[in-house]
Order: sequence, then C-alpha cells, then structure tokens
Amino acid sequence: MVSVENLKVEFGGFTLLNSISFVINKKDRIALIGKNGAGKSTLLKILAGLQTPGEGRLGISKETLIAYLPQVMTCPDNCSVIQEAEKAFAHIIKLQKDIERIQQQLIEREDYESEEYHRLIEKLDQKSQILSMTDAGNYKAEIEKTLLGLGFERSDFDRPTGEFSGGWRMRIELAKLLLQKPDLLLLDEPTNHLDIESIQWLENFLAQNSKAVIVVSHDRAFLDAVCTRTIELSLGKIYDFKLPYSRFVEFRKEMREQQMRSYENQQKLIQDTEAFIERFRYKATKAVQVQSRIKQLEKIERIEVDEQDNAHLHLRFPPAPHSGSFPVIIEQLSKSYGEHLVIGDVQLSLRRGEKVAFVGRNGEGKSTLVKCILDEIPYEGSIKLGHKVKIAYFAQNQPQLLDENLSVFETVDRVATGDVRTKIRDILGAFMFGGEASDKKVRVLSGGERSRLAMIRLLLEPANLLILDEPTNHLDMPSKDILKAAIKTFDGTVILVSHDREFLDGLVEKVYEFGHQKVREHLGDIRQFLEKKKLESLRQLEQNPLNSVTDKDKTSTEAIALDALSATNNKEKQARSKTSDTAVASNNYAERKALNRKIKKLEKMVQEREDEVSKLEKQLELTQNELNTPEGAGRPELHEQYIRDKKALDNALSYWEMAATEMESFKNN
Repeated sequence: MVSVENLKVEFGGFTLLNSISFVINKKDRIALIGKNGAGKSTLLKILAGLQTPGEGRLGISKETLIAYLPQVMTCPDNCSVIQEAEKAFAHIIKLQKDIERIQQQLIEREDYESEEYHRLIEKLDQKSQILSMTDAGNYKAEIEKTLLGLGFERSDFDRPTGEFSGGWRMRIELAKLLLQKPDLLLLDEPTNHLDIESIQWLENFLAQNSKAVIVVSHDRAFLDAVCTRTIELSLGKIYDFKLPYSRFVEFRKEMREQQMRSYENQQKLIQDTEAFIERFRYKATKAVQVQSRIKQLEKIERIEVDEQDNAHLHLRFPPAPHSGSFPVIIEQLSKSYGEHLVIGDVQLSLRRGEKVAFVGRNGEGKSTLVKCILDEIPYEGSIKLGHKVKIAYFAQNQPQLLDENLSVFETVDRVATGDVRTKIRDILGAFMFGGEASDKKVRVLSGGERSRLAMIRLLLEPANLLILDEPTNHLDMPSKDILKAAIKTFDGTVILVSHDREFLDGLVEKVYEFGHQKVREHLGDIRQFLEKKKLESLRQLEQNPLNSVTDKDKTSTEAIALDALSATNNKEKQARSKTSDTAVASNNYAERKALNRKIKKLEKMVQEREDEVSKLEKQLELTQNELNTPEGAGRPELHEQYIRDKKALDNALSYWEMAATEMESFKNN
C-alpha cells in the first residue's frame, strides 16, 4: 500500500534518518517508537505529505487515503462541534445537495421529452447510485457514536468549538479523522488529551479497525492493546519486527544479548587465530597451518552489534524542606462557573509524604481543584496549606508556555538564581541538552524535549509539595521511567493528575476520582482502583478480555463473581418482597446453596490454573535448557519461543492469582 525506500533526513549536519526502508501493508497496526528527537514525528509528516525528505522515495498508490493527527492542532471557531465533525462527510453532504438540486429542477421543468431533461434524469440516477454505495444513511449515527466515545456529551454537540480547550479540540479533529475511514491513519500522541475511558474506547476502535494505522505513543498499555507490529527509530536506523510493543522490547533485548555473546565468542576466536599466526608466522614447519589460519580469518563474516542510544535523563528532585504533617486540608470546597457547578462539597486531606492521583474524565474538575490549591481562582469553602509548604507546579501546557525565540540555555538562565547559575551547563547535560544542543532554539524542539526543558525549571527551587498535571505527555518511555523513579524517591508530598495507567501503577497509594461534580477517595493504588471500577461498571466488565475471548472464558473469575453477585442481589430483592419468615429462610438457604456452587466452581478453576502454571513452567524450563546450548543460542526462533512461553506463564500466574483471590473472597463471605 505504501513503500518507503532509502529515506534520508538531515538537520544542520545531523543525520536524523539514515537511508531507512520499510513497507506498510493493508491492516498493519504499527507502533512507531524511539527516543524524543529520534525522528518519529518527522517520519509521520513525510508519510502525510507535509514534509519532503532529503533523499529517498515514497511510493503511495493513488487510491490510498491518508489521514494525519499531529501533536498540536487547532480547529476553527466558526461552527459547532457537530458541524465540524460533519466535515468528515463533506462529500456525502455535497452529493445529497446535488441530488436535491436536480430533483427540484426536474419538478420545475415541463420539457419531459427534451435531451436536457433526460440528461438530468441520468445524472440523478448516477449520483443516487453513488450515494447508496456510501452508506450515507448512517453517517449521522456514526458521528454521534464517535463523539460520545471520545467523551463528548449530547449537550456538547451544538456548542461552538471556540468554547472548548485545546485538548477537546484535538478530540474533535480525531473524530473527523476516524469518521473519514482512511486507508492509513497516522496518530502522533493521540492519548495525550484523552481520559482513561476515552483511551479505552479508542483502543477498541483501532483494534477492530480493518485499515492500517501508525501510532506514536508513550503509553505502553495503549500500544499493546492496539498494535501488532513495532518499528523503532534509533540513531538514524530502523528496527522493524511483526511483534506487539512489549514482546518487541523483550525480543530486542534478547537479540542484543545474543549478539553480544556471539560477538564476544567471535572476538576470542579472532584473537586466538591472530595469536597463532603471529607466533608461527616465521616457522617453516608451521607455514601450511599459518596460511590456513590466515584464509580462515579472511573468510570470517564479522558480527556487528547494534549500536545503542545510551543517552538518558538524570533526574532527582531536590530534598523536600520539612513541612507540617498535613500539607493540604480541604473542607466543603465548591467551585462554579456561573450556574455550572464543577465540583461541590470536596473533603480532602493529604499527609506529609503521601503520593496521590487525581483521575477522571476531562472537564470533571481535576485541574480546577489544582488551581484552587494554587489560589489562582476564587472558590467557596476552605483550603489550608500546612506549615512551611512550598509548592512546585508543572502545568499540563507547561511545555507550550516556553518562549520559542529563546535558546535552551537562555530559557534556563533567565529563571536560575544564585549558585545554580554556575551549574546550568551541568544541569542541561543531565537532561540530555549537552554540547551544541543547549544552543537550540525552543521552536525546533520536539514535544518531549520541551517537556524535559520545562521540567528543569521545576527543579531549580526546592519544594515539598509537587503538583504535576499530565507530566508524561510527550515524554519517551525511558524518560517516563526515570521521572517515575524520581517521584518514588522524592520525600515530599505529590499530587499527580494523569491518565497514564502504567505510569501511576506502583507510584500512588491513594486515588481521588472526579466525576458528577463529586470527588471520591479510593484507598489503594491505581490498579486496585481500576479493578474496583470494572466491578462497578457492567460495560467495563464486558470489555475485560477475561470475559470476551472464548465461550470457555465465560466461566472466568469475573464472570463467576458477577453471577454470584447478581444471584445474591436477586435473592435479597426476593427476600424483601416476602413477608413470611418461612420464605425468608428459604431464600437464605437458596443463597447459601448458590454461593457454595460458585465456591466449588472457583476451587475447580484454581486447580485448573495451578495445573496450567505447572505445565508452562516445565515448558519454559525445556526452552531455557535448549537456549543454553551453543546450537540453541544461535537460533532466533528459539528466543521468540522463550518470550512466548514466559509471557504465557506470566498470564497464567495472573489468572491463577485472580481466581485464588476471588475464591478466598467468596469463602470469607
């Protein structure tokens, strides 16, 4: 469908893409990965026809429709949300208007036998046939379905686009692209402006889409859910494997380790051969052996180890100055804009050293509450900051607030004070802006590079309360991991506003859920919160892969739990509707009997899971033993088998753990 041949891109003497080639096939779902500044966005722009490469050829068939969603985009303010979305069907709307115009002409004319009249009939017939082939009757329903999936309410449809923030405008543009049903969809960081629910909807949409898609994203869970092929850009080269992202990472690691082992073994062989040649070069009795070794050395095909981009971020937050035991206490807080209540009756208190997450759909008040804490907007109620609390705030649009006309060095130099000014070069080097990179203008930086630069400003002054609003937007995965590790070791209090499930996992111990003008506190980490939400929402339960893969999976832990819960609820309703003690006793007996049946099913499932784990452990051990042999170490397919076996074992252990937990829960009840 699309072919890329020997593509080369250079910037100021630096080679960004060095003669890369690959092919995009129909139905390919590709994760395009690489460090910030590796050339991902540049490659998407070239595929979209918005940028011309220095060298190389791009082959795209004429009938191929390509749609592109950049990281930053604005849509016009002169129409409503529904009108903007309808632009995806402009060809259909034009066709309908043409048909209406021709029909009106036929009604008004009376020269039924004229050639012009017959030409109009033929034209009407042609356009009607084209319209029937476009399935035009459903396009309004498709628009509504897509907008609702991306988080809009029906009441938003007639609102002017100018009333929405940049993130919501990006959703409108994304809706238009999805509705066009292009042959190749190019998405550059589509999840940056989506909440968790909308990300899950987009995952399902793209996974079921029959067309090709290339996604640039730093959301591991999103890439794993959507993509079946991974292309990595690193130091100008391309690494292309038909593997989902997580398996690709494991496979690349295994490949490099195997390359290193083979390289080291070959180097030892070369050194031994060269030592033999040097030792016996001038001995006549060894002349034949020496010549043989020289020829052997010449025939050796030298193994090359893939070059790695080892540049990485060095991030550590300054020690937090001591603060009071409760850095933030909020009581009966409400915030309205005119008659519209955003959040009401908020009760919240944070202990020193706590790390919490603010989650919920966009527009439910997360950033609004942050602004209240920062005292940037008026509110009703009470917010008390603890003794000696010093706040450091990273806004969601912080990277966009940087002055594009300044250089990287000037951006930091203007806010640095005291002794820090003598260490600016060292700080920039730690954030991968060493050498000439410090002289780059902000306007040429990628989204991730801007985020790193904005993060430097955050670290210039010690704080004991960090408020980070979507800090991982535009950061590559290694940088996200380093930021996560830095937050973990930070000894102050942290409020994280984020939709990144993987980033929050293992980082926060409390979750505040924003929704329906309320803020609800959930103890536990993000994984426990999401599991709880799945049990509360039947729609999310049905989306759980454990419940939707095969008929056999219908007996999974969650399905059994739901059946038991449903049965219990039905029994309770029946019990309330009965007035006699005999009926109540009968219902209680039926409940216990139903519960015992569920427990037996769960016990059987736990045993089956244990047997499966045992079987997979033996299989993994066999594969590992074969890999440890000299013959097996050189077989790439064996490395792939090992990765598959390990993944299967990890999944089986997870299912066993869930089943065992569910069984204990039922027994305790």
